[in-house]
Amino acid sequence: MKKYKLEIIVFLSGAIQMGLELLAARILSPYVGSSNVVWTSIIGIILVSMSLGYWYGGKKADKNASLNTIAEVLLISAVATSFIPLFETLIVKNIAGMIENLIVAAIICAIIVFSIPSFILAMISPLAVKLTVKNNTEIGSSSGRISALSTIGSIVGTFFMGFVLIPHIGASNINICIVIVLMLMSIVIRENKNKKYWYSLLFAVSVSIMLLVLGKYIFIKANPDIVLDTDSQYSRIWIKEVQAQDTTYKTLQVDRALESYLDTETNEMGAEYLKYYDLLEYFNQDATATLLIGGAAYTYPMHYLAKYENKTIDVVEIDDKMTQIAEEQFGLNTEDPRLKIYNQDGRTYLNYSENQYDAILIDAFKGLDAPFELTTYEAMVNAKNRLKDNGVVITNVISAIEGEDADFLKYEYATYQAVFDDVKIFTVKDYREIEEKQNLILVGIKGNPQIDKTKYGEYEELLEKEILDFTTDKDIVTDDFAAIGN
Repeated sequence: MKKYKLEIIVFLSGAIQMGLELLAARILSPYVGSSNVVWTSIIGIILVSMSLGYWYGGKKADKNASLNTIAEVLLISAVATSFIPLFETLIVKNIAGMIENLIVAAIICAIIVFSIPSFILAMISPLAVKLTVKNNTEIGSSSGRISALSTIGSIVGTFFMGFVLIPHIGASNINICIVIVLMLMSIVIRENKNKKYWYSLLFAVSVSIMLLVLGKYIFIKANPDIVLDTDSQYSRIWIKEVQAQDTTYKTLQVDRALESYLDTETNEMGAEYLKYYDLLEYFNQDATATLLIGGAAYTYPMHYLAKYENKTIDVVEIDDKMTQIAEEQFGLNTEDPRLKIYNQDGRTYLNYSENQYDAILIDAFKGLDAPFELTTYEAMVNAKNRLKDNGVVITNVISAIEGEDADFLKYEYATYQAVFDDVKIFTVKDYREIEEKQNLILVGIKGNPQIDKTKYGEYEELLEKEILDFTTDKDIVTDDFAAIGN
């Protein structure tokens, strides 16, 4: 082990570099989201930082390459990483609030919070190459071996971080673990541990502890309404208790978006658009079997089971952590025999399930972005195939009605028209600003279902918000042409 300690340090440094990239996405997601533009910004900034680190590390290697130098670099990187929780609240939160452009906000946040740790860690590889080269004939093999070890470490770090650490211990604890591992690596690689080094180590440990504790304290003070900050394999999730109009709501937030909220006094779902899903009994009075794609906090399934004693509902929710949170935080009864839960991808379920339904409700969003695979012609054909005769698909859409932000609705309307026998659109709120993004309800009808006119009075307020004579000039969305979603 002692013989290969330099190689082990290179391997672990590569793993931590990729860990920082995944950590960056989780840290930034509640403030700027986790869309493609955010990921692109994070990856780009970290790659730029690493490139500069390789360059500077190479220059430093030519002047003073030693195991002690690497130990110093590791110690500095540990302290730099300790700033991340503090910067999240003091910098990321404020920048995201001031700058509307997500790309600009994500780039600035990534530069300030993650560029320095990435830059410092990248210095290790060229220092290691210099130390392993014994003569000019070994330059190629030495640099190749170090690069391979660093890359393999990055691969292992990516899988271990993404599949094991993030869903099980969370982003904030991972940050602490990285700091500890970097300090241990510094101790292991250091050759002559003199008093000066131990004093330096003690100082670094003290500063890191202070920064980590201060960061946690400031986060709690700045977000007193957060009762749970947790990570799943797919998202960073915040559960909040929010006071509004003399009522306390428990909310579930993923990325920047409010996914679900519940009145804690009445246990009624708070989101207005969810009421439109009850139109399933108006458009198809014989409906008894319903599928919901996108459970989140399961506020609608709980409402559905309370309202309809003779109906069943299947819920497809890709994130099993959501189901756990719904049960522990929102009161979901997973033992109800009328409820079946499938923790899998919604599109996969539509593709391969043989179950048939009277109504399919689609409410699948990650943050403010719809997964494109549930917006396409092929997806809707599969949804129609899952419907019984005279079934309905009711979908929550976030879009403007007209203007530059209306593309989502217009593409989807064209796609639904190509699949279903009748298509309707409803506004959720009485918006006069048709160019403003809002919740809209898109209804696709198969066949000619029997409308329950006795229910009109109950749903009159919703039905009167239908957008009549809506037109679109957009093409249909296919799996090969996904012009919307994320």
